[in-house]
Amino acid sequence: MADLEAVLADVSYLMAMEKSKCTPAARASKKIILPDPSVKSVMHKSMIRAGEVAFDKIFNQHLGYLLFKDFCENVAEEPIPQLRFYEEIKLYEKLETAEERRTAARIIYDNFIMKELLAHSHDYSKQAVMHVQKHLTKNEVPPNLFEPYIEEIFNHLRGEPFRKFLESDKYTRFCQWKNVEKGINLTMNDFSVHRIIGRGGFGEVYGCRKADTGKMYAMKCLDKKRIKMKQGETLALNERVMLILVSTGVDCPFIVCMTYAFQTPDKLCFILDLMNGGDLHYHLSQHGVFNEPEMKFYAAEVILGLEHMHRRHIVYRDLKPANILLDEHGHIRISDLGLACDFTKKKPHASVGTHGYMAPEVLSKGTQYDDSADWFSFGCMLYKLLKGHSPFRQHKTKDKHEIDRMTLTMNVELPETFSKELRSLLEGLLQRDIDKRLGCRGNGYGADEVKEHAFFAGMDWQQVYLQKYTPPLIPPRGEVNAADAFDIGSFDEEDTKGIRLTDADQTIYTHFNVTISERWQAEVADTVFETINQEADKQEQKKKAKQKPKFDEDEKESDCILHGYIKKLGGPFASAWQTRYAKLYPNRVELHPDSGSTKPELIFMDQIEDVSAELVHVKGEQCIIVRTREGKIVLTNPDEIGLNEWAISLRSAHKCSLELLGNMAKKAGKIYGTEREGAANNKNPVISARNTNGN
Repeated sequence: MADLEAVLADVSYLMAMEKSKCTPAARASKKIILPDPSVKSVMHKSMIRAGEVAFDKIFNQHLGYLLFKDFCENVAEEPIPQLRFYEEIKLYEKLETAEERRTAARIIYDNFIMKELLAHSHDYSKQAVMHVQKHLTKNEVPPNLFEPYIEEIFNHLRGEPFRKFLESDKYTRFCQWKNVEKGINLTMNDFSVHRIIGRGGFGEVYGCRKADTGKMYAMKCLDKKRIKMKQGETLALNERVMLILVSTGVDCPFIVCMTYAFQTPDKLCFILDLMNGGDLHYHLSQHGVFNEPEMKFYAAEVILGLEHMHRRHIVYRDLKPANILLDEHGHIRISDLGLACDFTKKKPHASVGTHGYMAPEVLSKGTQYDDSADWFSFGCMLYKLLKGHSPFRQHKTKDKHEIDRMTLTMNVELPETFSKELRSLLEGLLQRDIDKRLGCRGNGYGADEVKEHAFFAGMDWQQVYLQKYTPPLIPPRGEVNAADAFDIGSFDEEDTKGIRLTDADQTIYTHFNVTISERWQAEVADTVFETINQEADKQEQKKKAKQKPKFDEDEKESDCILHGYIKKLGGPFASAWQTRYAKLYPNRVELHPDSGSTKPELIFMDQIEDVSAELVHVKGEQCIIVRTREGKIVLTNPDEIGLNEWAISLRSAHKCSLELLGNMAKKAGKIYGTEREGAANNKNPVISARNTNGN
């Protein structure tokens, strides 16, 4: 029966992976619903406050770029050829050979430079033109040939095109997507969890599929009770920090990165890149040892993974074949950053890692170290790929103390069968003296020093980064490439039976949840972006045909501060939430019922005595309390960003109104020759203030 269950688990997992490659409609079992377009009002204000409404900020986001491109190609009244020029340059920069670049460069020059020069419409500097012409005259086509044009293209796009974009429906759509992104609050219900694929000290790793996009991920679940039992809270939170550091910014295709982190009452969950090709330790047992050219392939990709970490001042500390995972094409990623450490503020000195791979300085208690430790481990790992064991486990000993002793004292004898370049590489990496170790000699950046070694002569590192080299081993398609689910097993719950999680334990993880923006946007763009946009366009067209717009075009030039849907507590006994379309002006709030025939409820600023400084919990909702002379008005919004923006704007408008009325009262006092407290209650200034908007 156990065998049958294991087979069924494998089949379910493999079917999910195949389904993830189907069309978006088949991929997703749960739909992303974009909010009403009116959300633009609150999102625009929120993003302005965060400094996010700038060309470079939006253009450099995956969804921002796609929507700006859509605007330029399909909405803009005037043609915007600069964007097409930019795209052609980016395609040119990715070309592999000089011959390909030569052909592409000539096409770009003819279409975007020479044609405009002849028409006297080339709106770029002479320096940019001369830079390109000089290289082409010499038949030189470096990847950065058109680089001087990039900033000039951006300068043009930052101007009128971007201003028009901000006024368009495409920017509204961007605000809708950003609202979805900022409102992500994941639970287990957002994933279908499949087969267990690994197990660690605090929990298990499963293959899973995200419900709203169909993308396959690895879900690493850490048990909070097991963490408490082993006092591993700091390690668990450190892993989250390390994963955020390596997963943001420039993409690294050689590290298992994180897209989301969330928690349940019992678990901490990391949603990571799924690598379904097995690990190098598994493949060593199946394939046998690798030869030099095969090892060189893995070494090159691992170097780029380590370089990505080291540039972020992270020492990995657990480099070994078991932590090098393969994707379905055979390319590698470094996994499990549980022992990784940021050494910017304070260098680590703990002896952590795997015996047989730890550097001498890591084994020497109390000795501080940095990324130097990874280059020693790298040498140990390469040796294992070639010989099947660590250089310090030559006699297959399992005695950790003996392995550590050999690491600290033994000079590794390298086989004569190794090439001269390989022996030189390993001798350099396995130096006990850090100052003599390859990657630590101070000749530029550590990774650069290793890449420049004779063993890697002729290696095109740009091609390595683009994963253009053919992997020596391609995992069999249609296989799980991992140990049997029942061999992996699961933890015995009896171990943690006496452990109780308190409120204090949960407080430690208050800020655990995170979404990596660029990775979420890439996931959406690769899966359901077009489908969701098309469906939203249809729905919005239907609404426009049926309903009068809640916010008219001619109101854009008014002094409306904020507008959009909110909920007001009303009805009999003030017990029901009523949806209202609210408009905030400097002197009043208008609450429009859904039925357009009814007049809006008006709340004038001079009637408001107070707007709650903090959100207040009412009927299970976070709320804004507006106190007036007649009582209180309770407002809420299911969207957290919208609720906060309404609270900030209401407080600000009320404060400005009080200051304005106070100033007007003083002026009235001076005019009439009386400055008394009662002047603040003078009705003329209030009437005047109510009429500020001409209403």
